Parts: sequence; structure tokens; C-alpha cells
Amino acid sequence: MTLAAAVPAQPHGRDFERWRRRSRLIRRLRVILPALIALILLAMAGFVLHTTFLGRDAAPREADAPIELVNPRFVGKDDRGRAFVITAAAAVRDENDYQRVLLEEPALILDAEGVNPRRVTAKSGVYSEDRRVLNLDGGVRMSGADTSFDTLSSIFNTATGELEGEGPISGSSSLGEITAKSYGVYDKGERLVFKGGVRGRIDSK
Repeated sequence: MTLAAAVPAQPHGRDFERWRRRSRLIRRLRVILPALIALILLAMAGFVLHTTFLGRDAAPREADAPIELVNPRFVGKDDRGRAFVITAAAAVRDENDYQRVLLEEPALILDAEGVNPRRVTAKSGVYSEDRRVLNLDGGVRMSGADTSFDTLSSIFNTATGELEGEGPISGSSSLGEITAKSYGVYDKGERLVFKGGVRGRIDSK
């Protein structure tokens, strides 16, 4: 009786090569994947830091930017309780001096609660909060109570309620026409004083 020796089967050459390739791929992935994760984390940290510093730099500029008001309206009274109103097409604080408010097409109403309020308009103006003074410049026109005057500039003191102006002034009223070099408005607009080269024409009725 012949005995045949049992010989273990040898793995096929292709299967062995495939196993080796898979082993090498696994070893590489064990190195590549942690590296990719580290790069992603670094990129995220860099983005966060970059955004934080940009926001920190931009915040002061936005905070310091002047705020513009459209159609503002300021209501107040002088030291004697006489009401006045200041309006404008737009208002913005001076970037170099926050006590100054720059006005576009301002309008001042004197004795706003009275029977015959006077209205003063201009192309531009500056209100100084610390001095309580309103400067009007360019095409200044005062009207009301049957009077109408044009001049270059005017200064209104919100504390005393007095309006004064330097520069040529000309206008008319129910009494006639007048020209002068300066003027002042007192007593709630009831008293007008003209100075310097005053010339007038009175219309007789």
C-alpha cells in the first residue's frame, strides 16, 4: 500500500502580490491621513487668526466713521426761554472736532413759537456745540414778518438768541428797501439793526 504525503497548498503568486500592494497602501495611508488632518487644522487656525486681526483693524475705522443724519431737526431755547428750531438736509460731525456739526442746506427758525417767526436759510452751516453758536454761510436769506434780506453769512448765538451778520446785506420790508454792511436781529426778531454804509428807500403810503 502506497502512502501519499500531504503537501500544503502554496498561495498563488498574484494573490501574494496583491496582498503586498495592499499592505504598502495601508502603511502610506497611516502616514498621509494624519498629515492631511494636521494641514486642515492649521489652515482653519490660520483663517480664524486672519479674520480676527482683520476685524480688529477694521472695527476702529467703522466706529470712528462719522454718522450722517438725514433731515435732522434740533429744537432748543435760549437763556430767556425763547424757542428756536434748526433743520438741515443733512448733518455730520466733523472728523477732526466732534464738537462741530456740519450742516447741509440749514434753516434756522427764530421765535418758533411766536406769532411771526423768522426763517433764515443758507447753503451750508456749522453748529459748535461747545460754544452754542451756529454759523451760516453762502446765500443766507432771512424772511418773515413782511421782511426779506439777503447776505453772505450770519452767526446765531443759541444762548442769547441773537442773530448777527457781516458782509453786504440788502433787502426789503413793508417800509421799503435797505442796504448795509452788517446787521443784527434782537428781541425775538422784532428789532433789526443795520450798520455800516446804511442806505435805504422808504415807500410812502
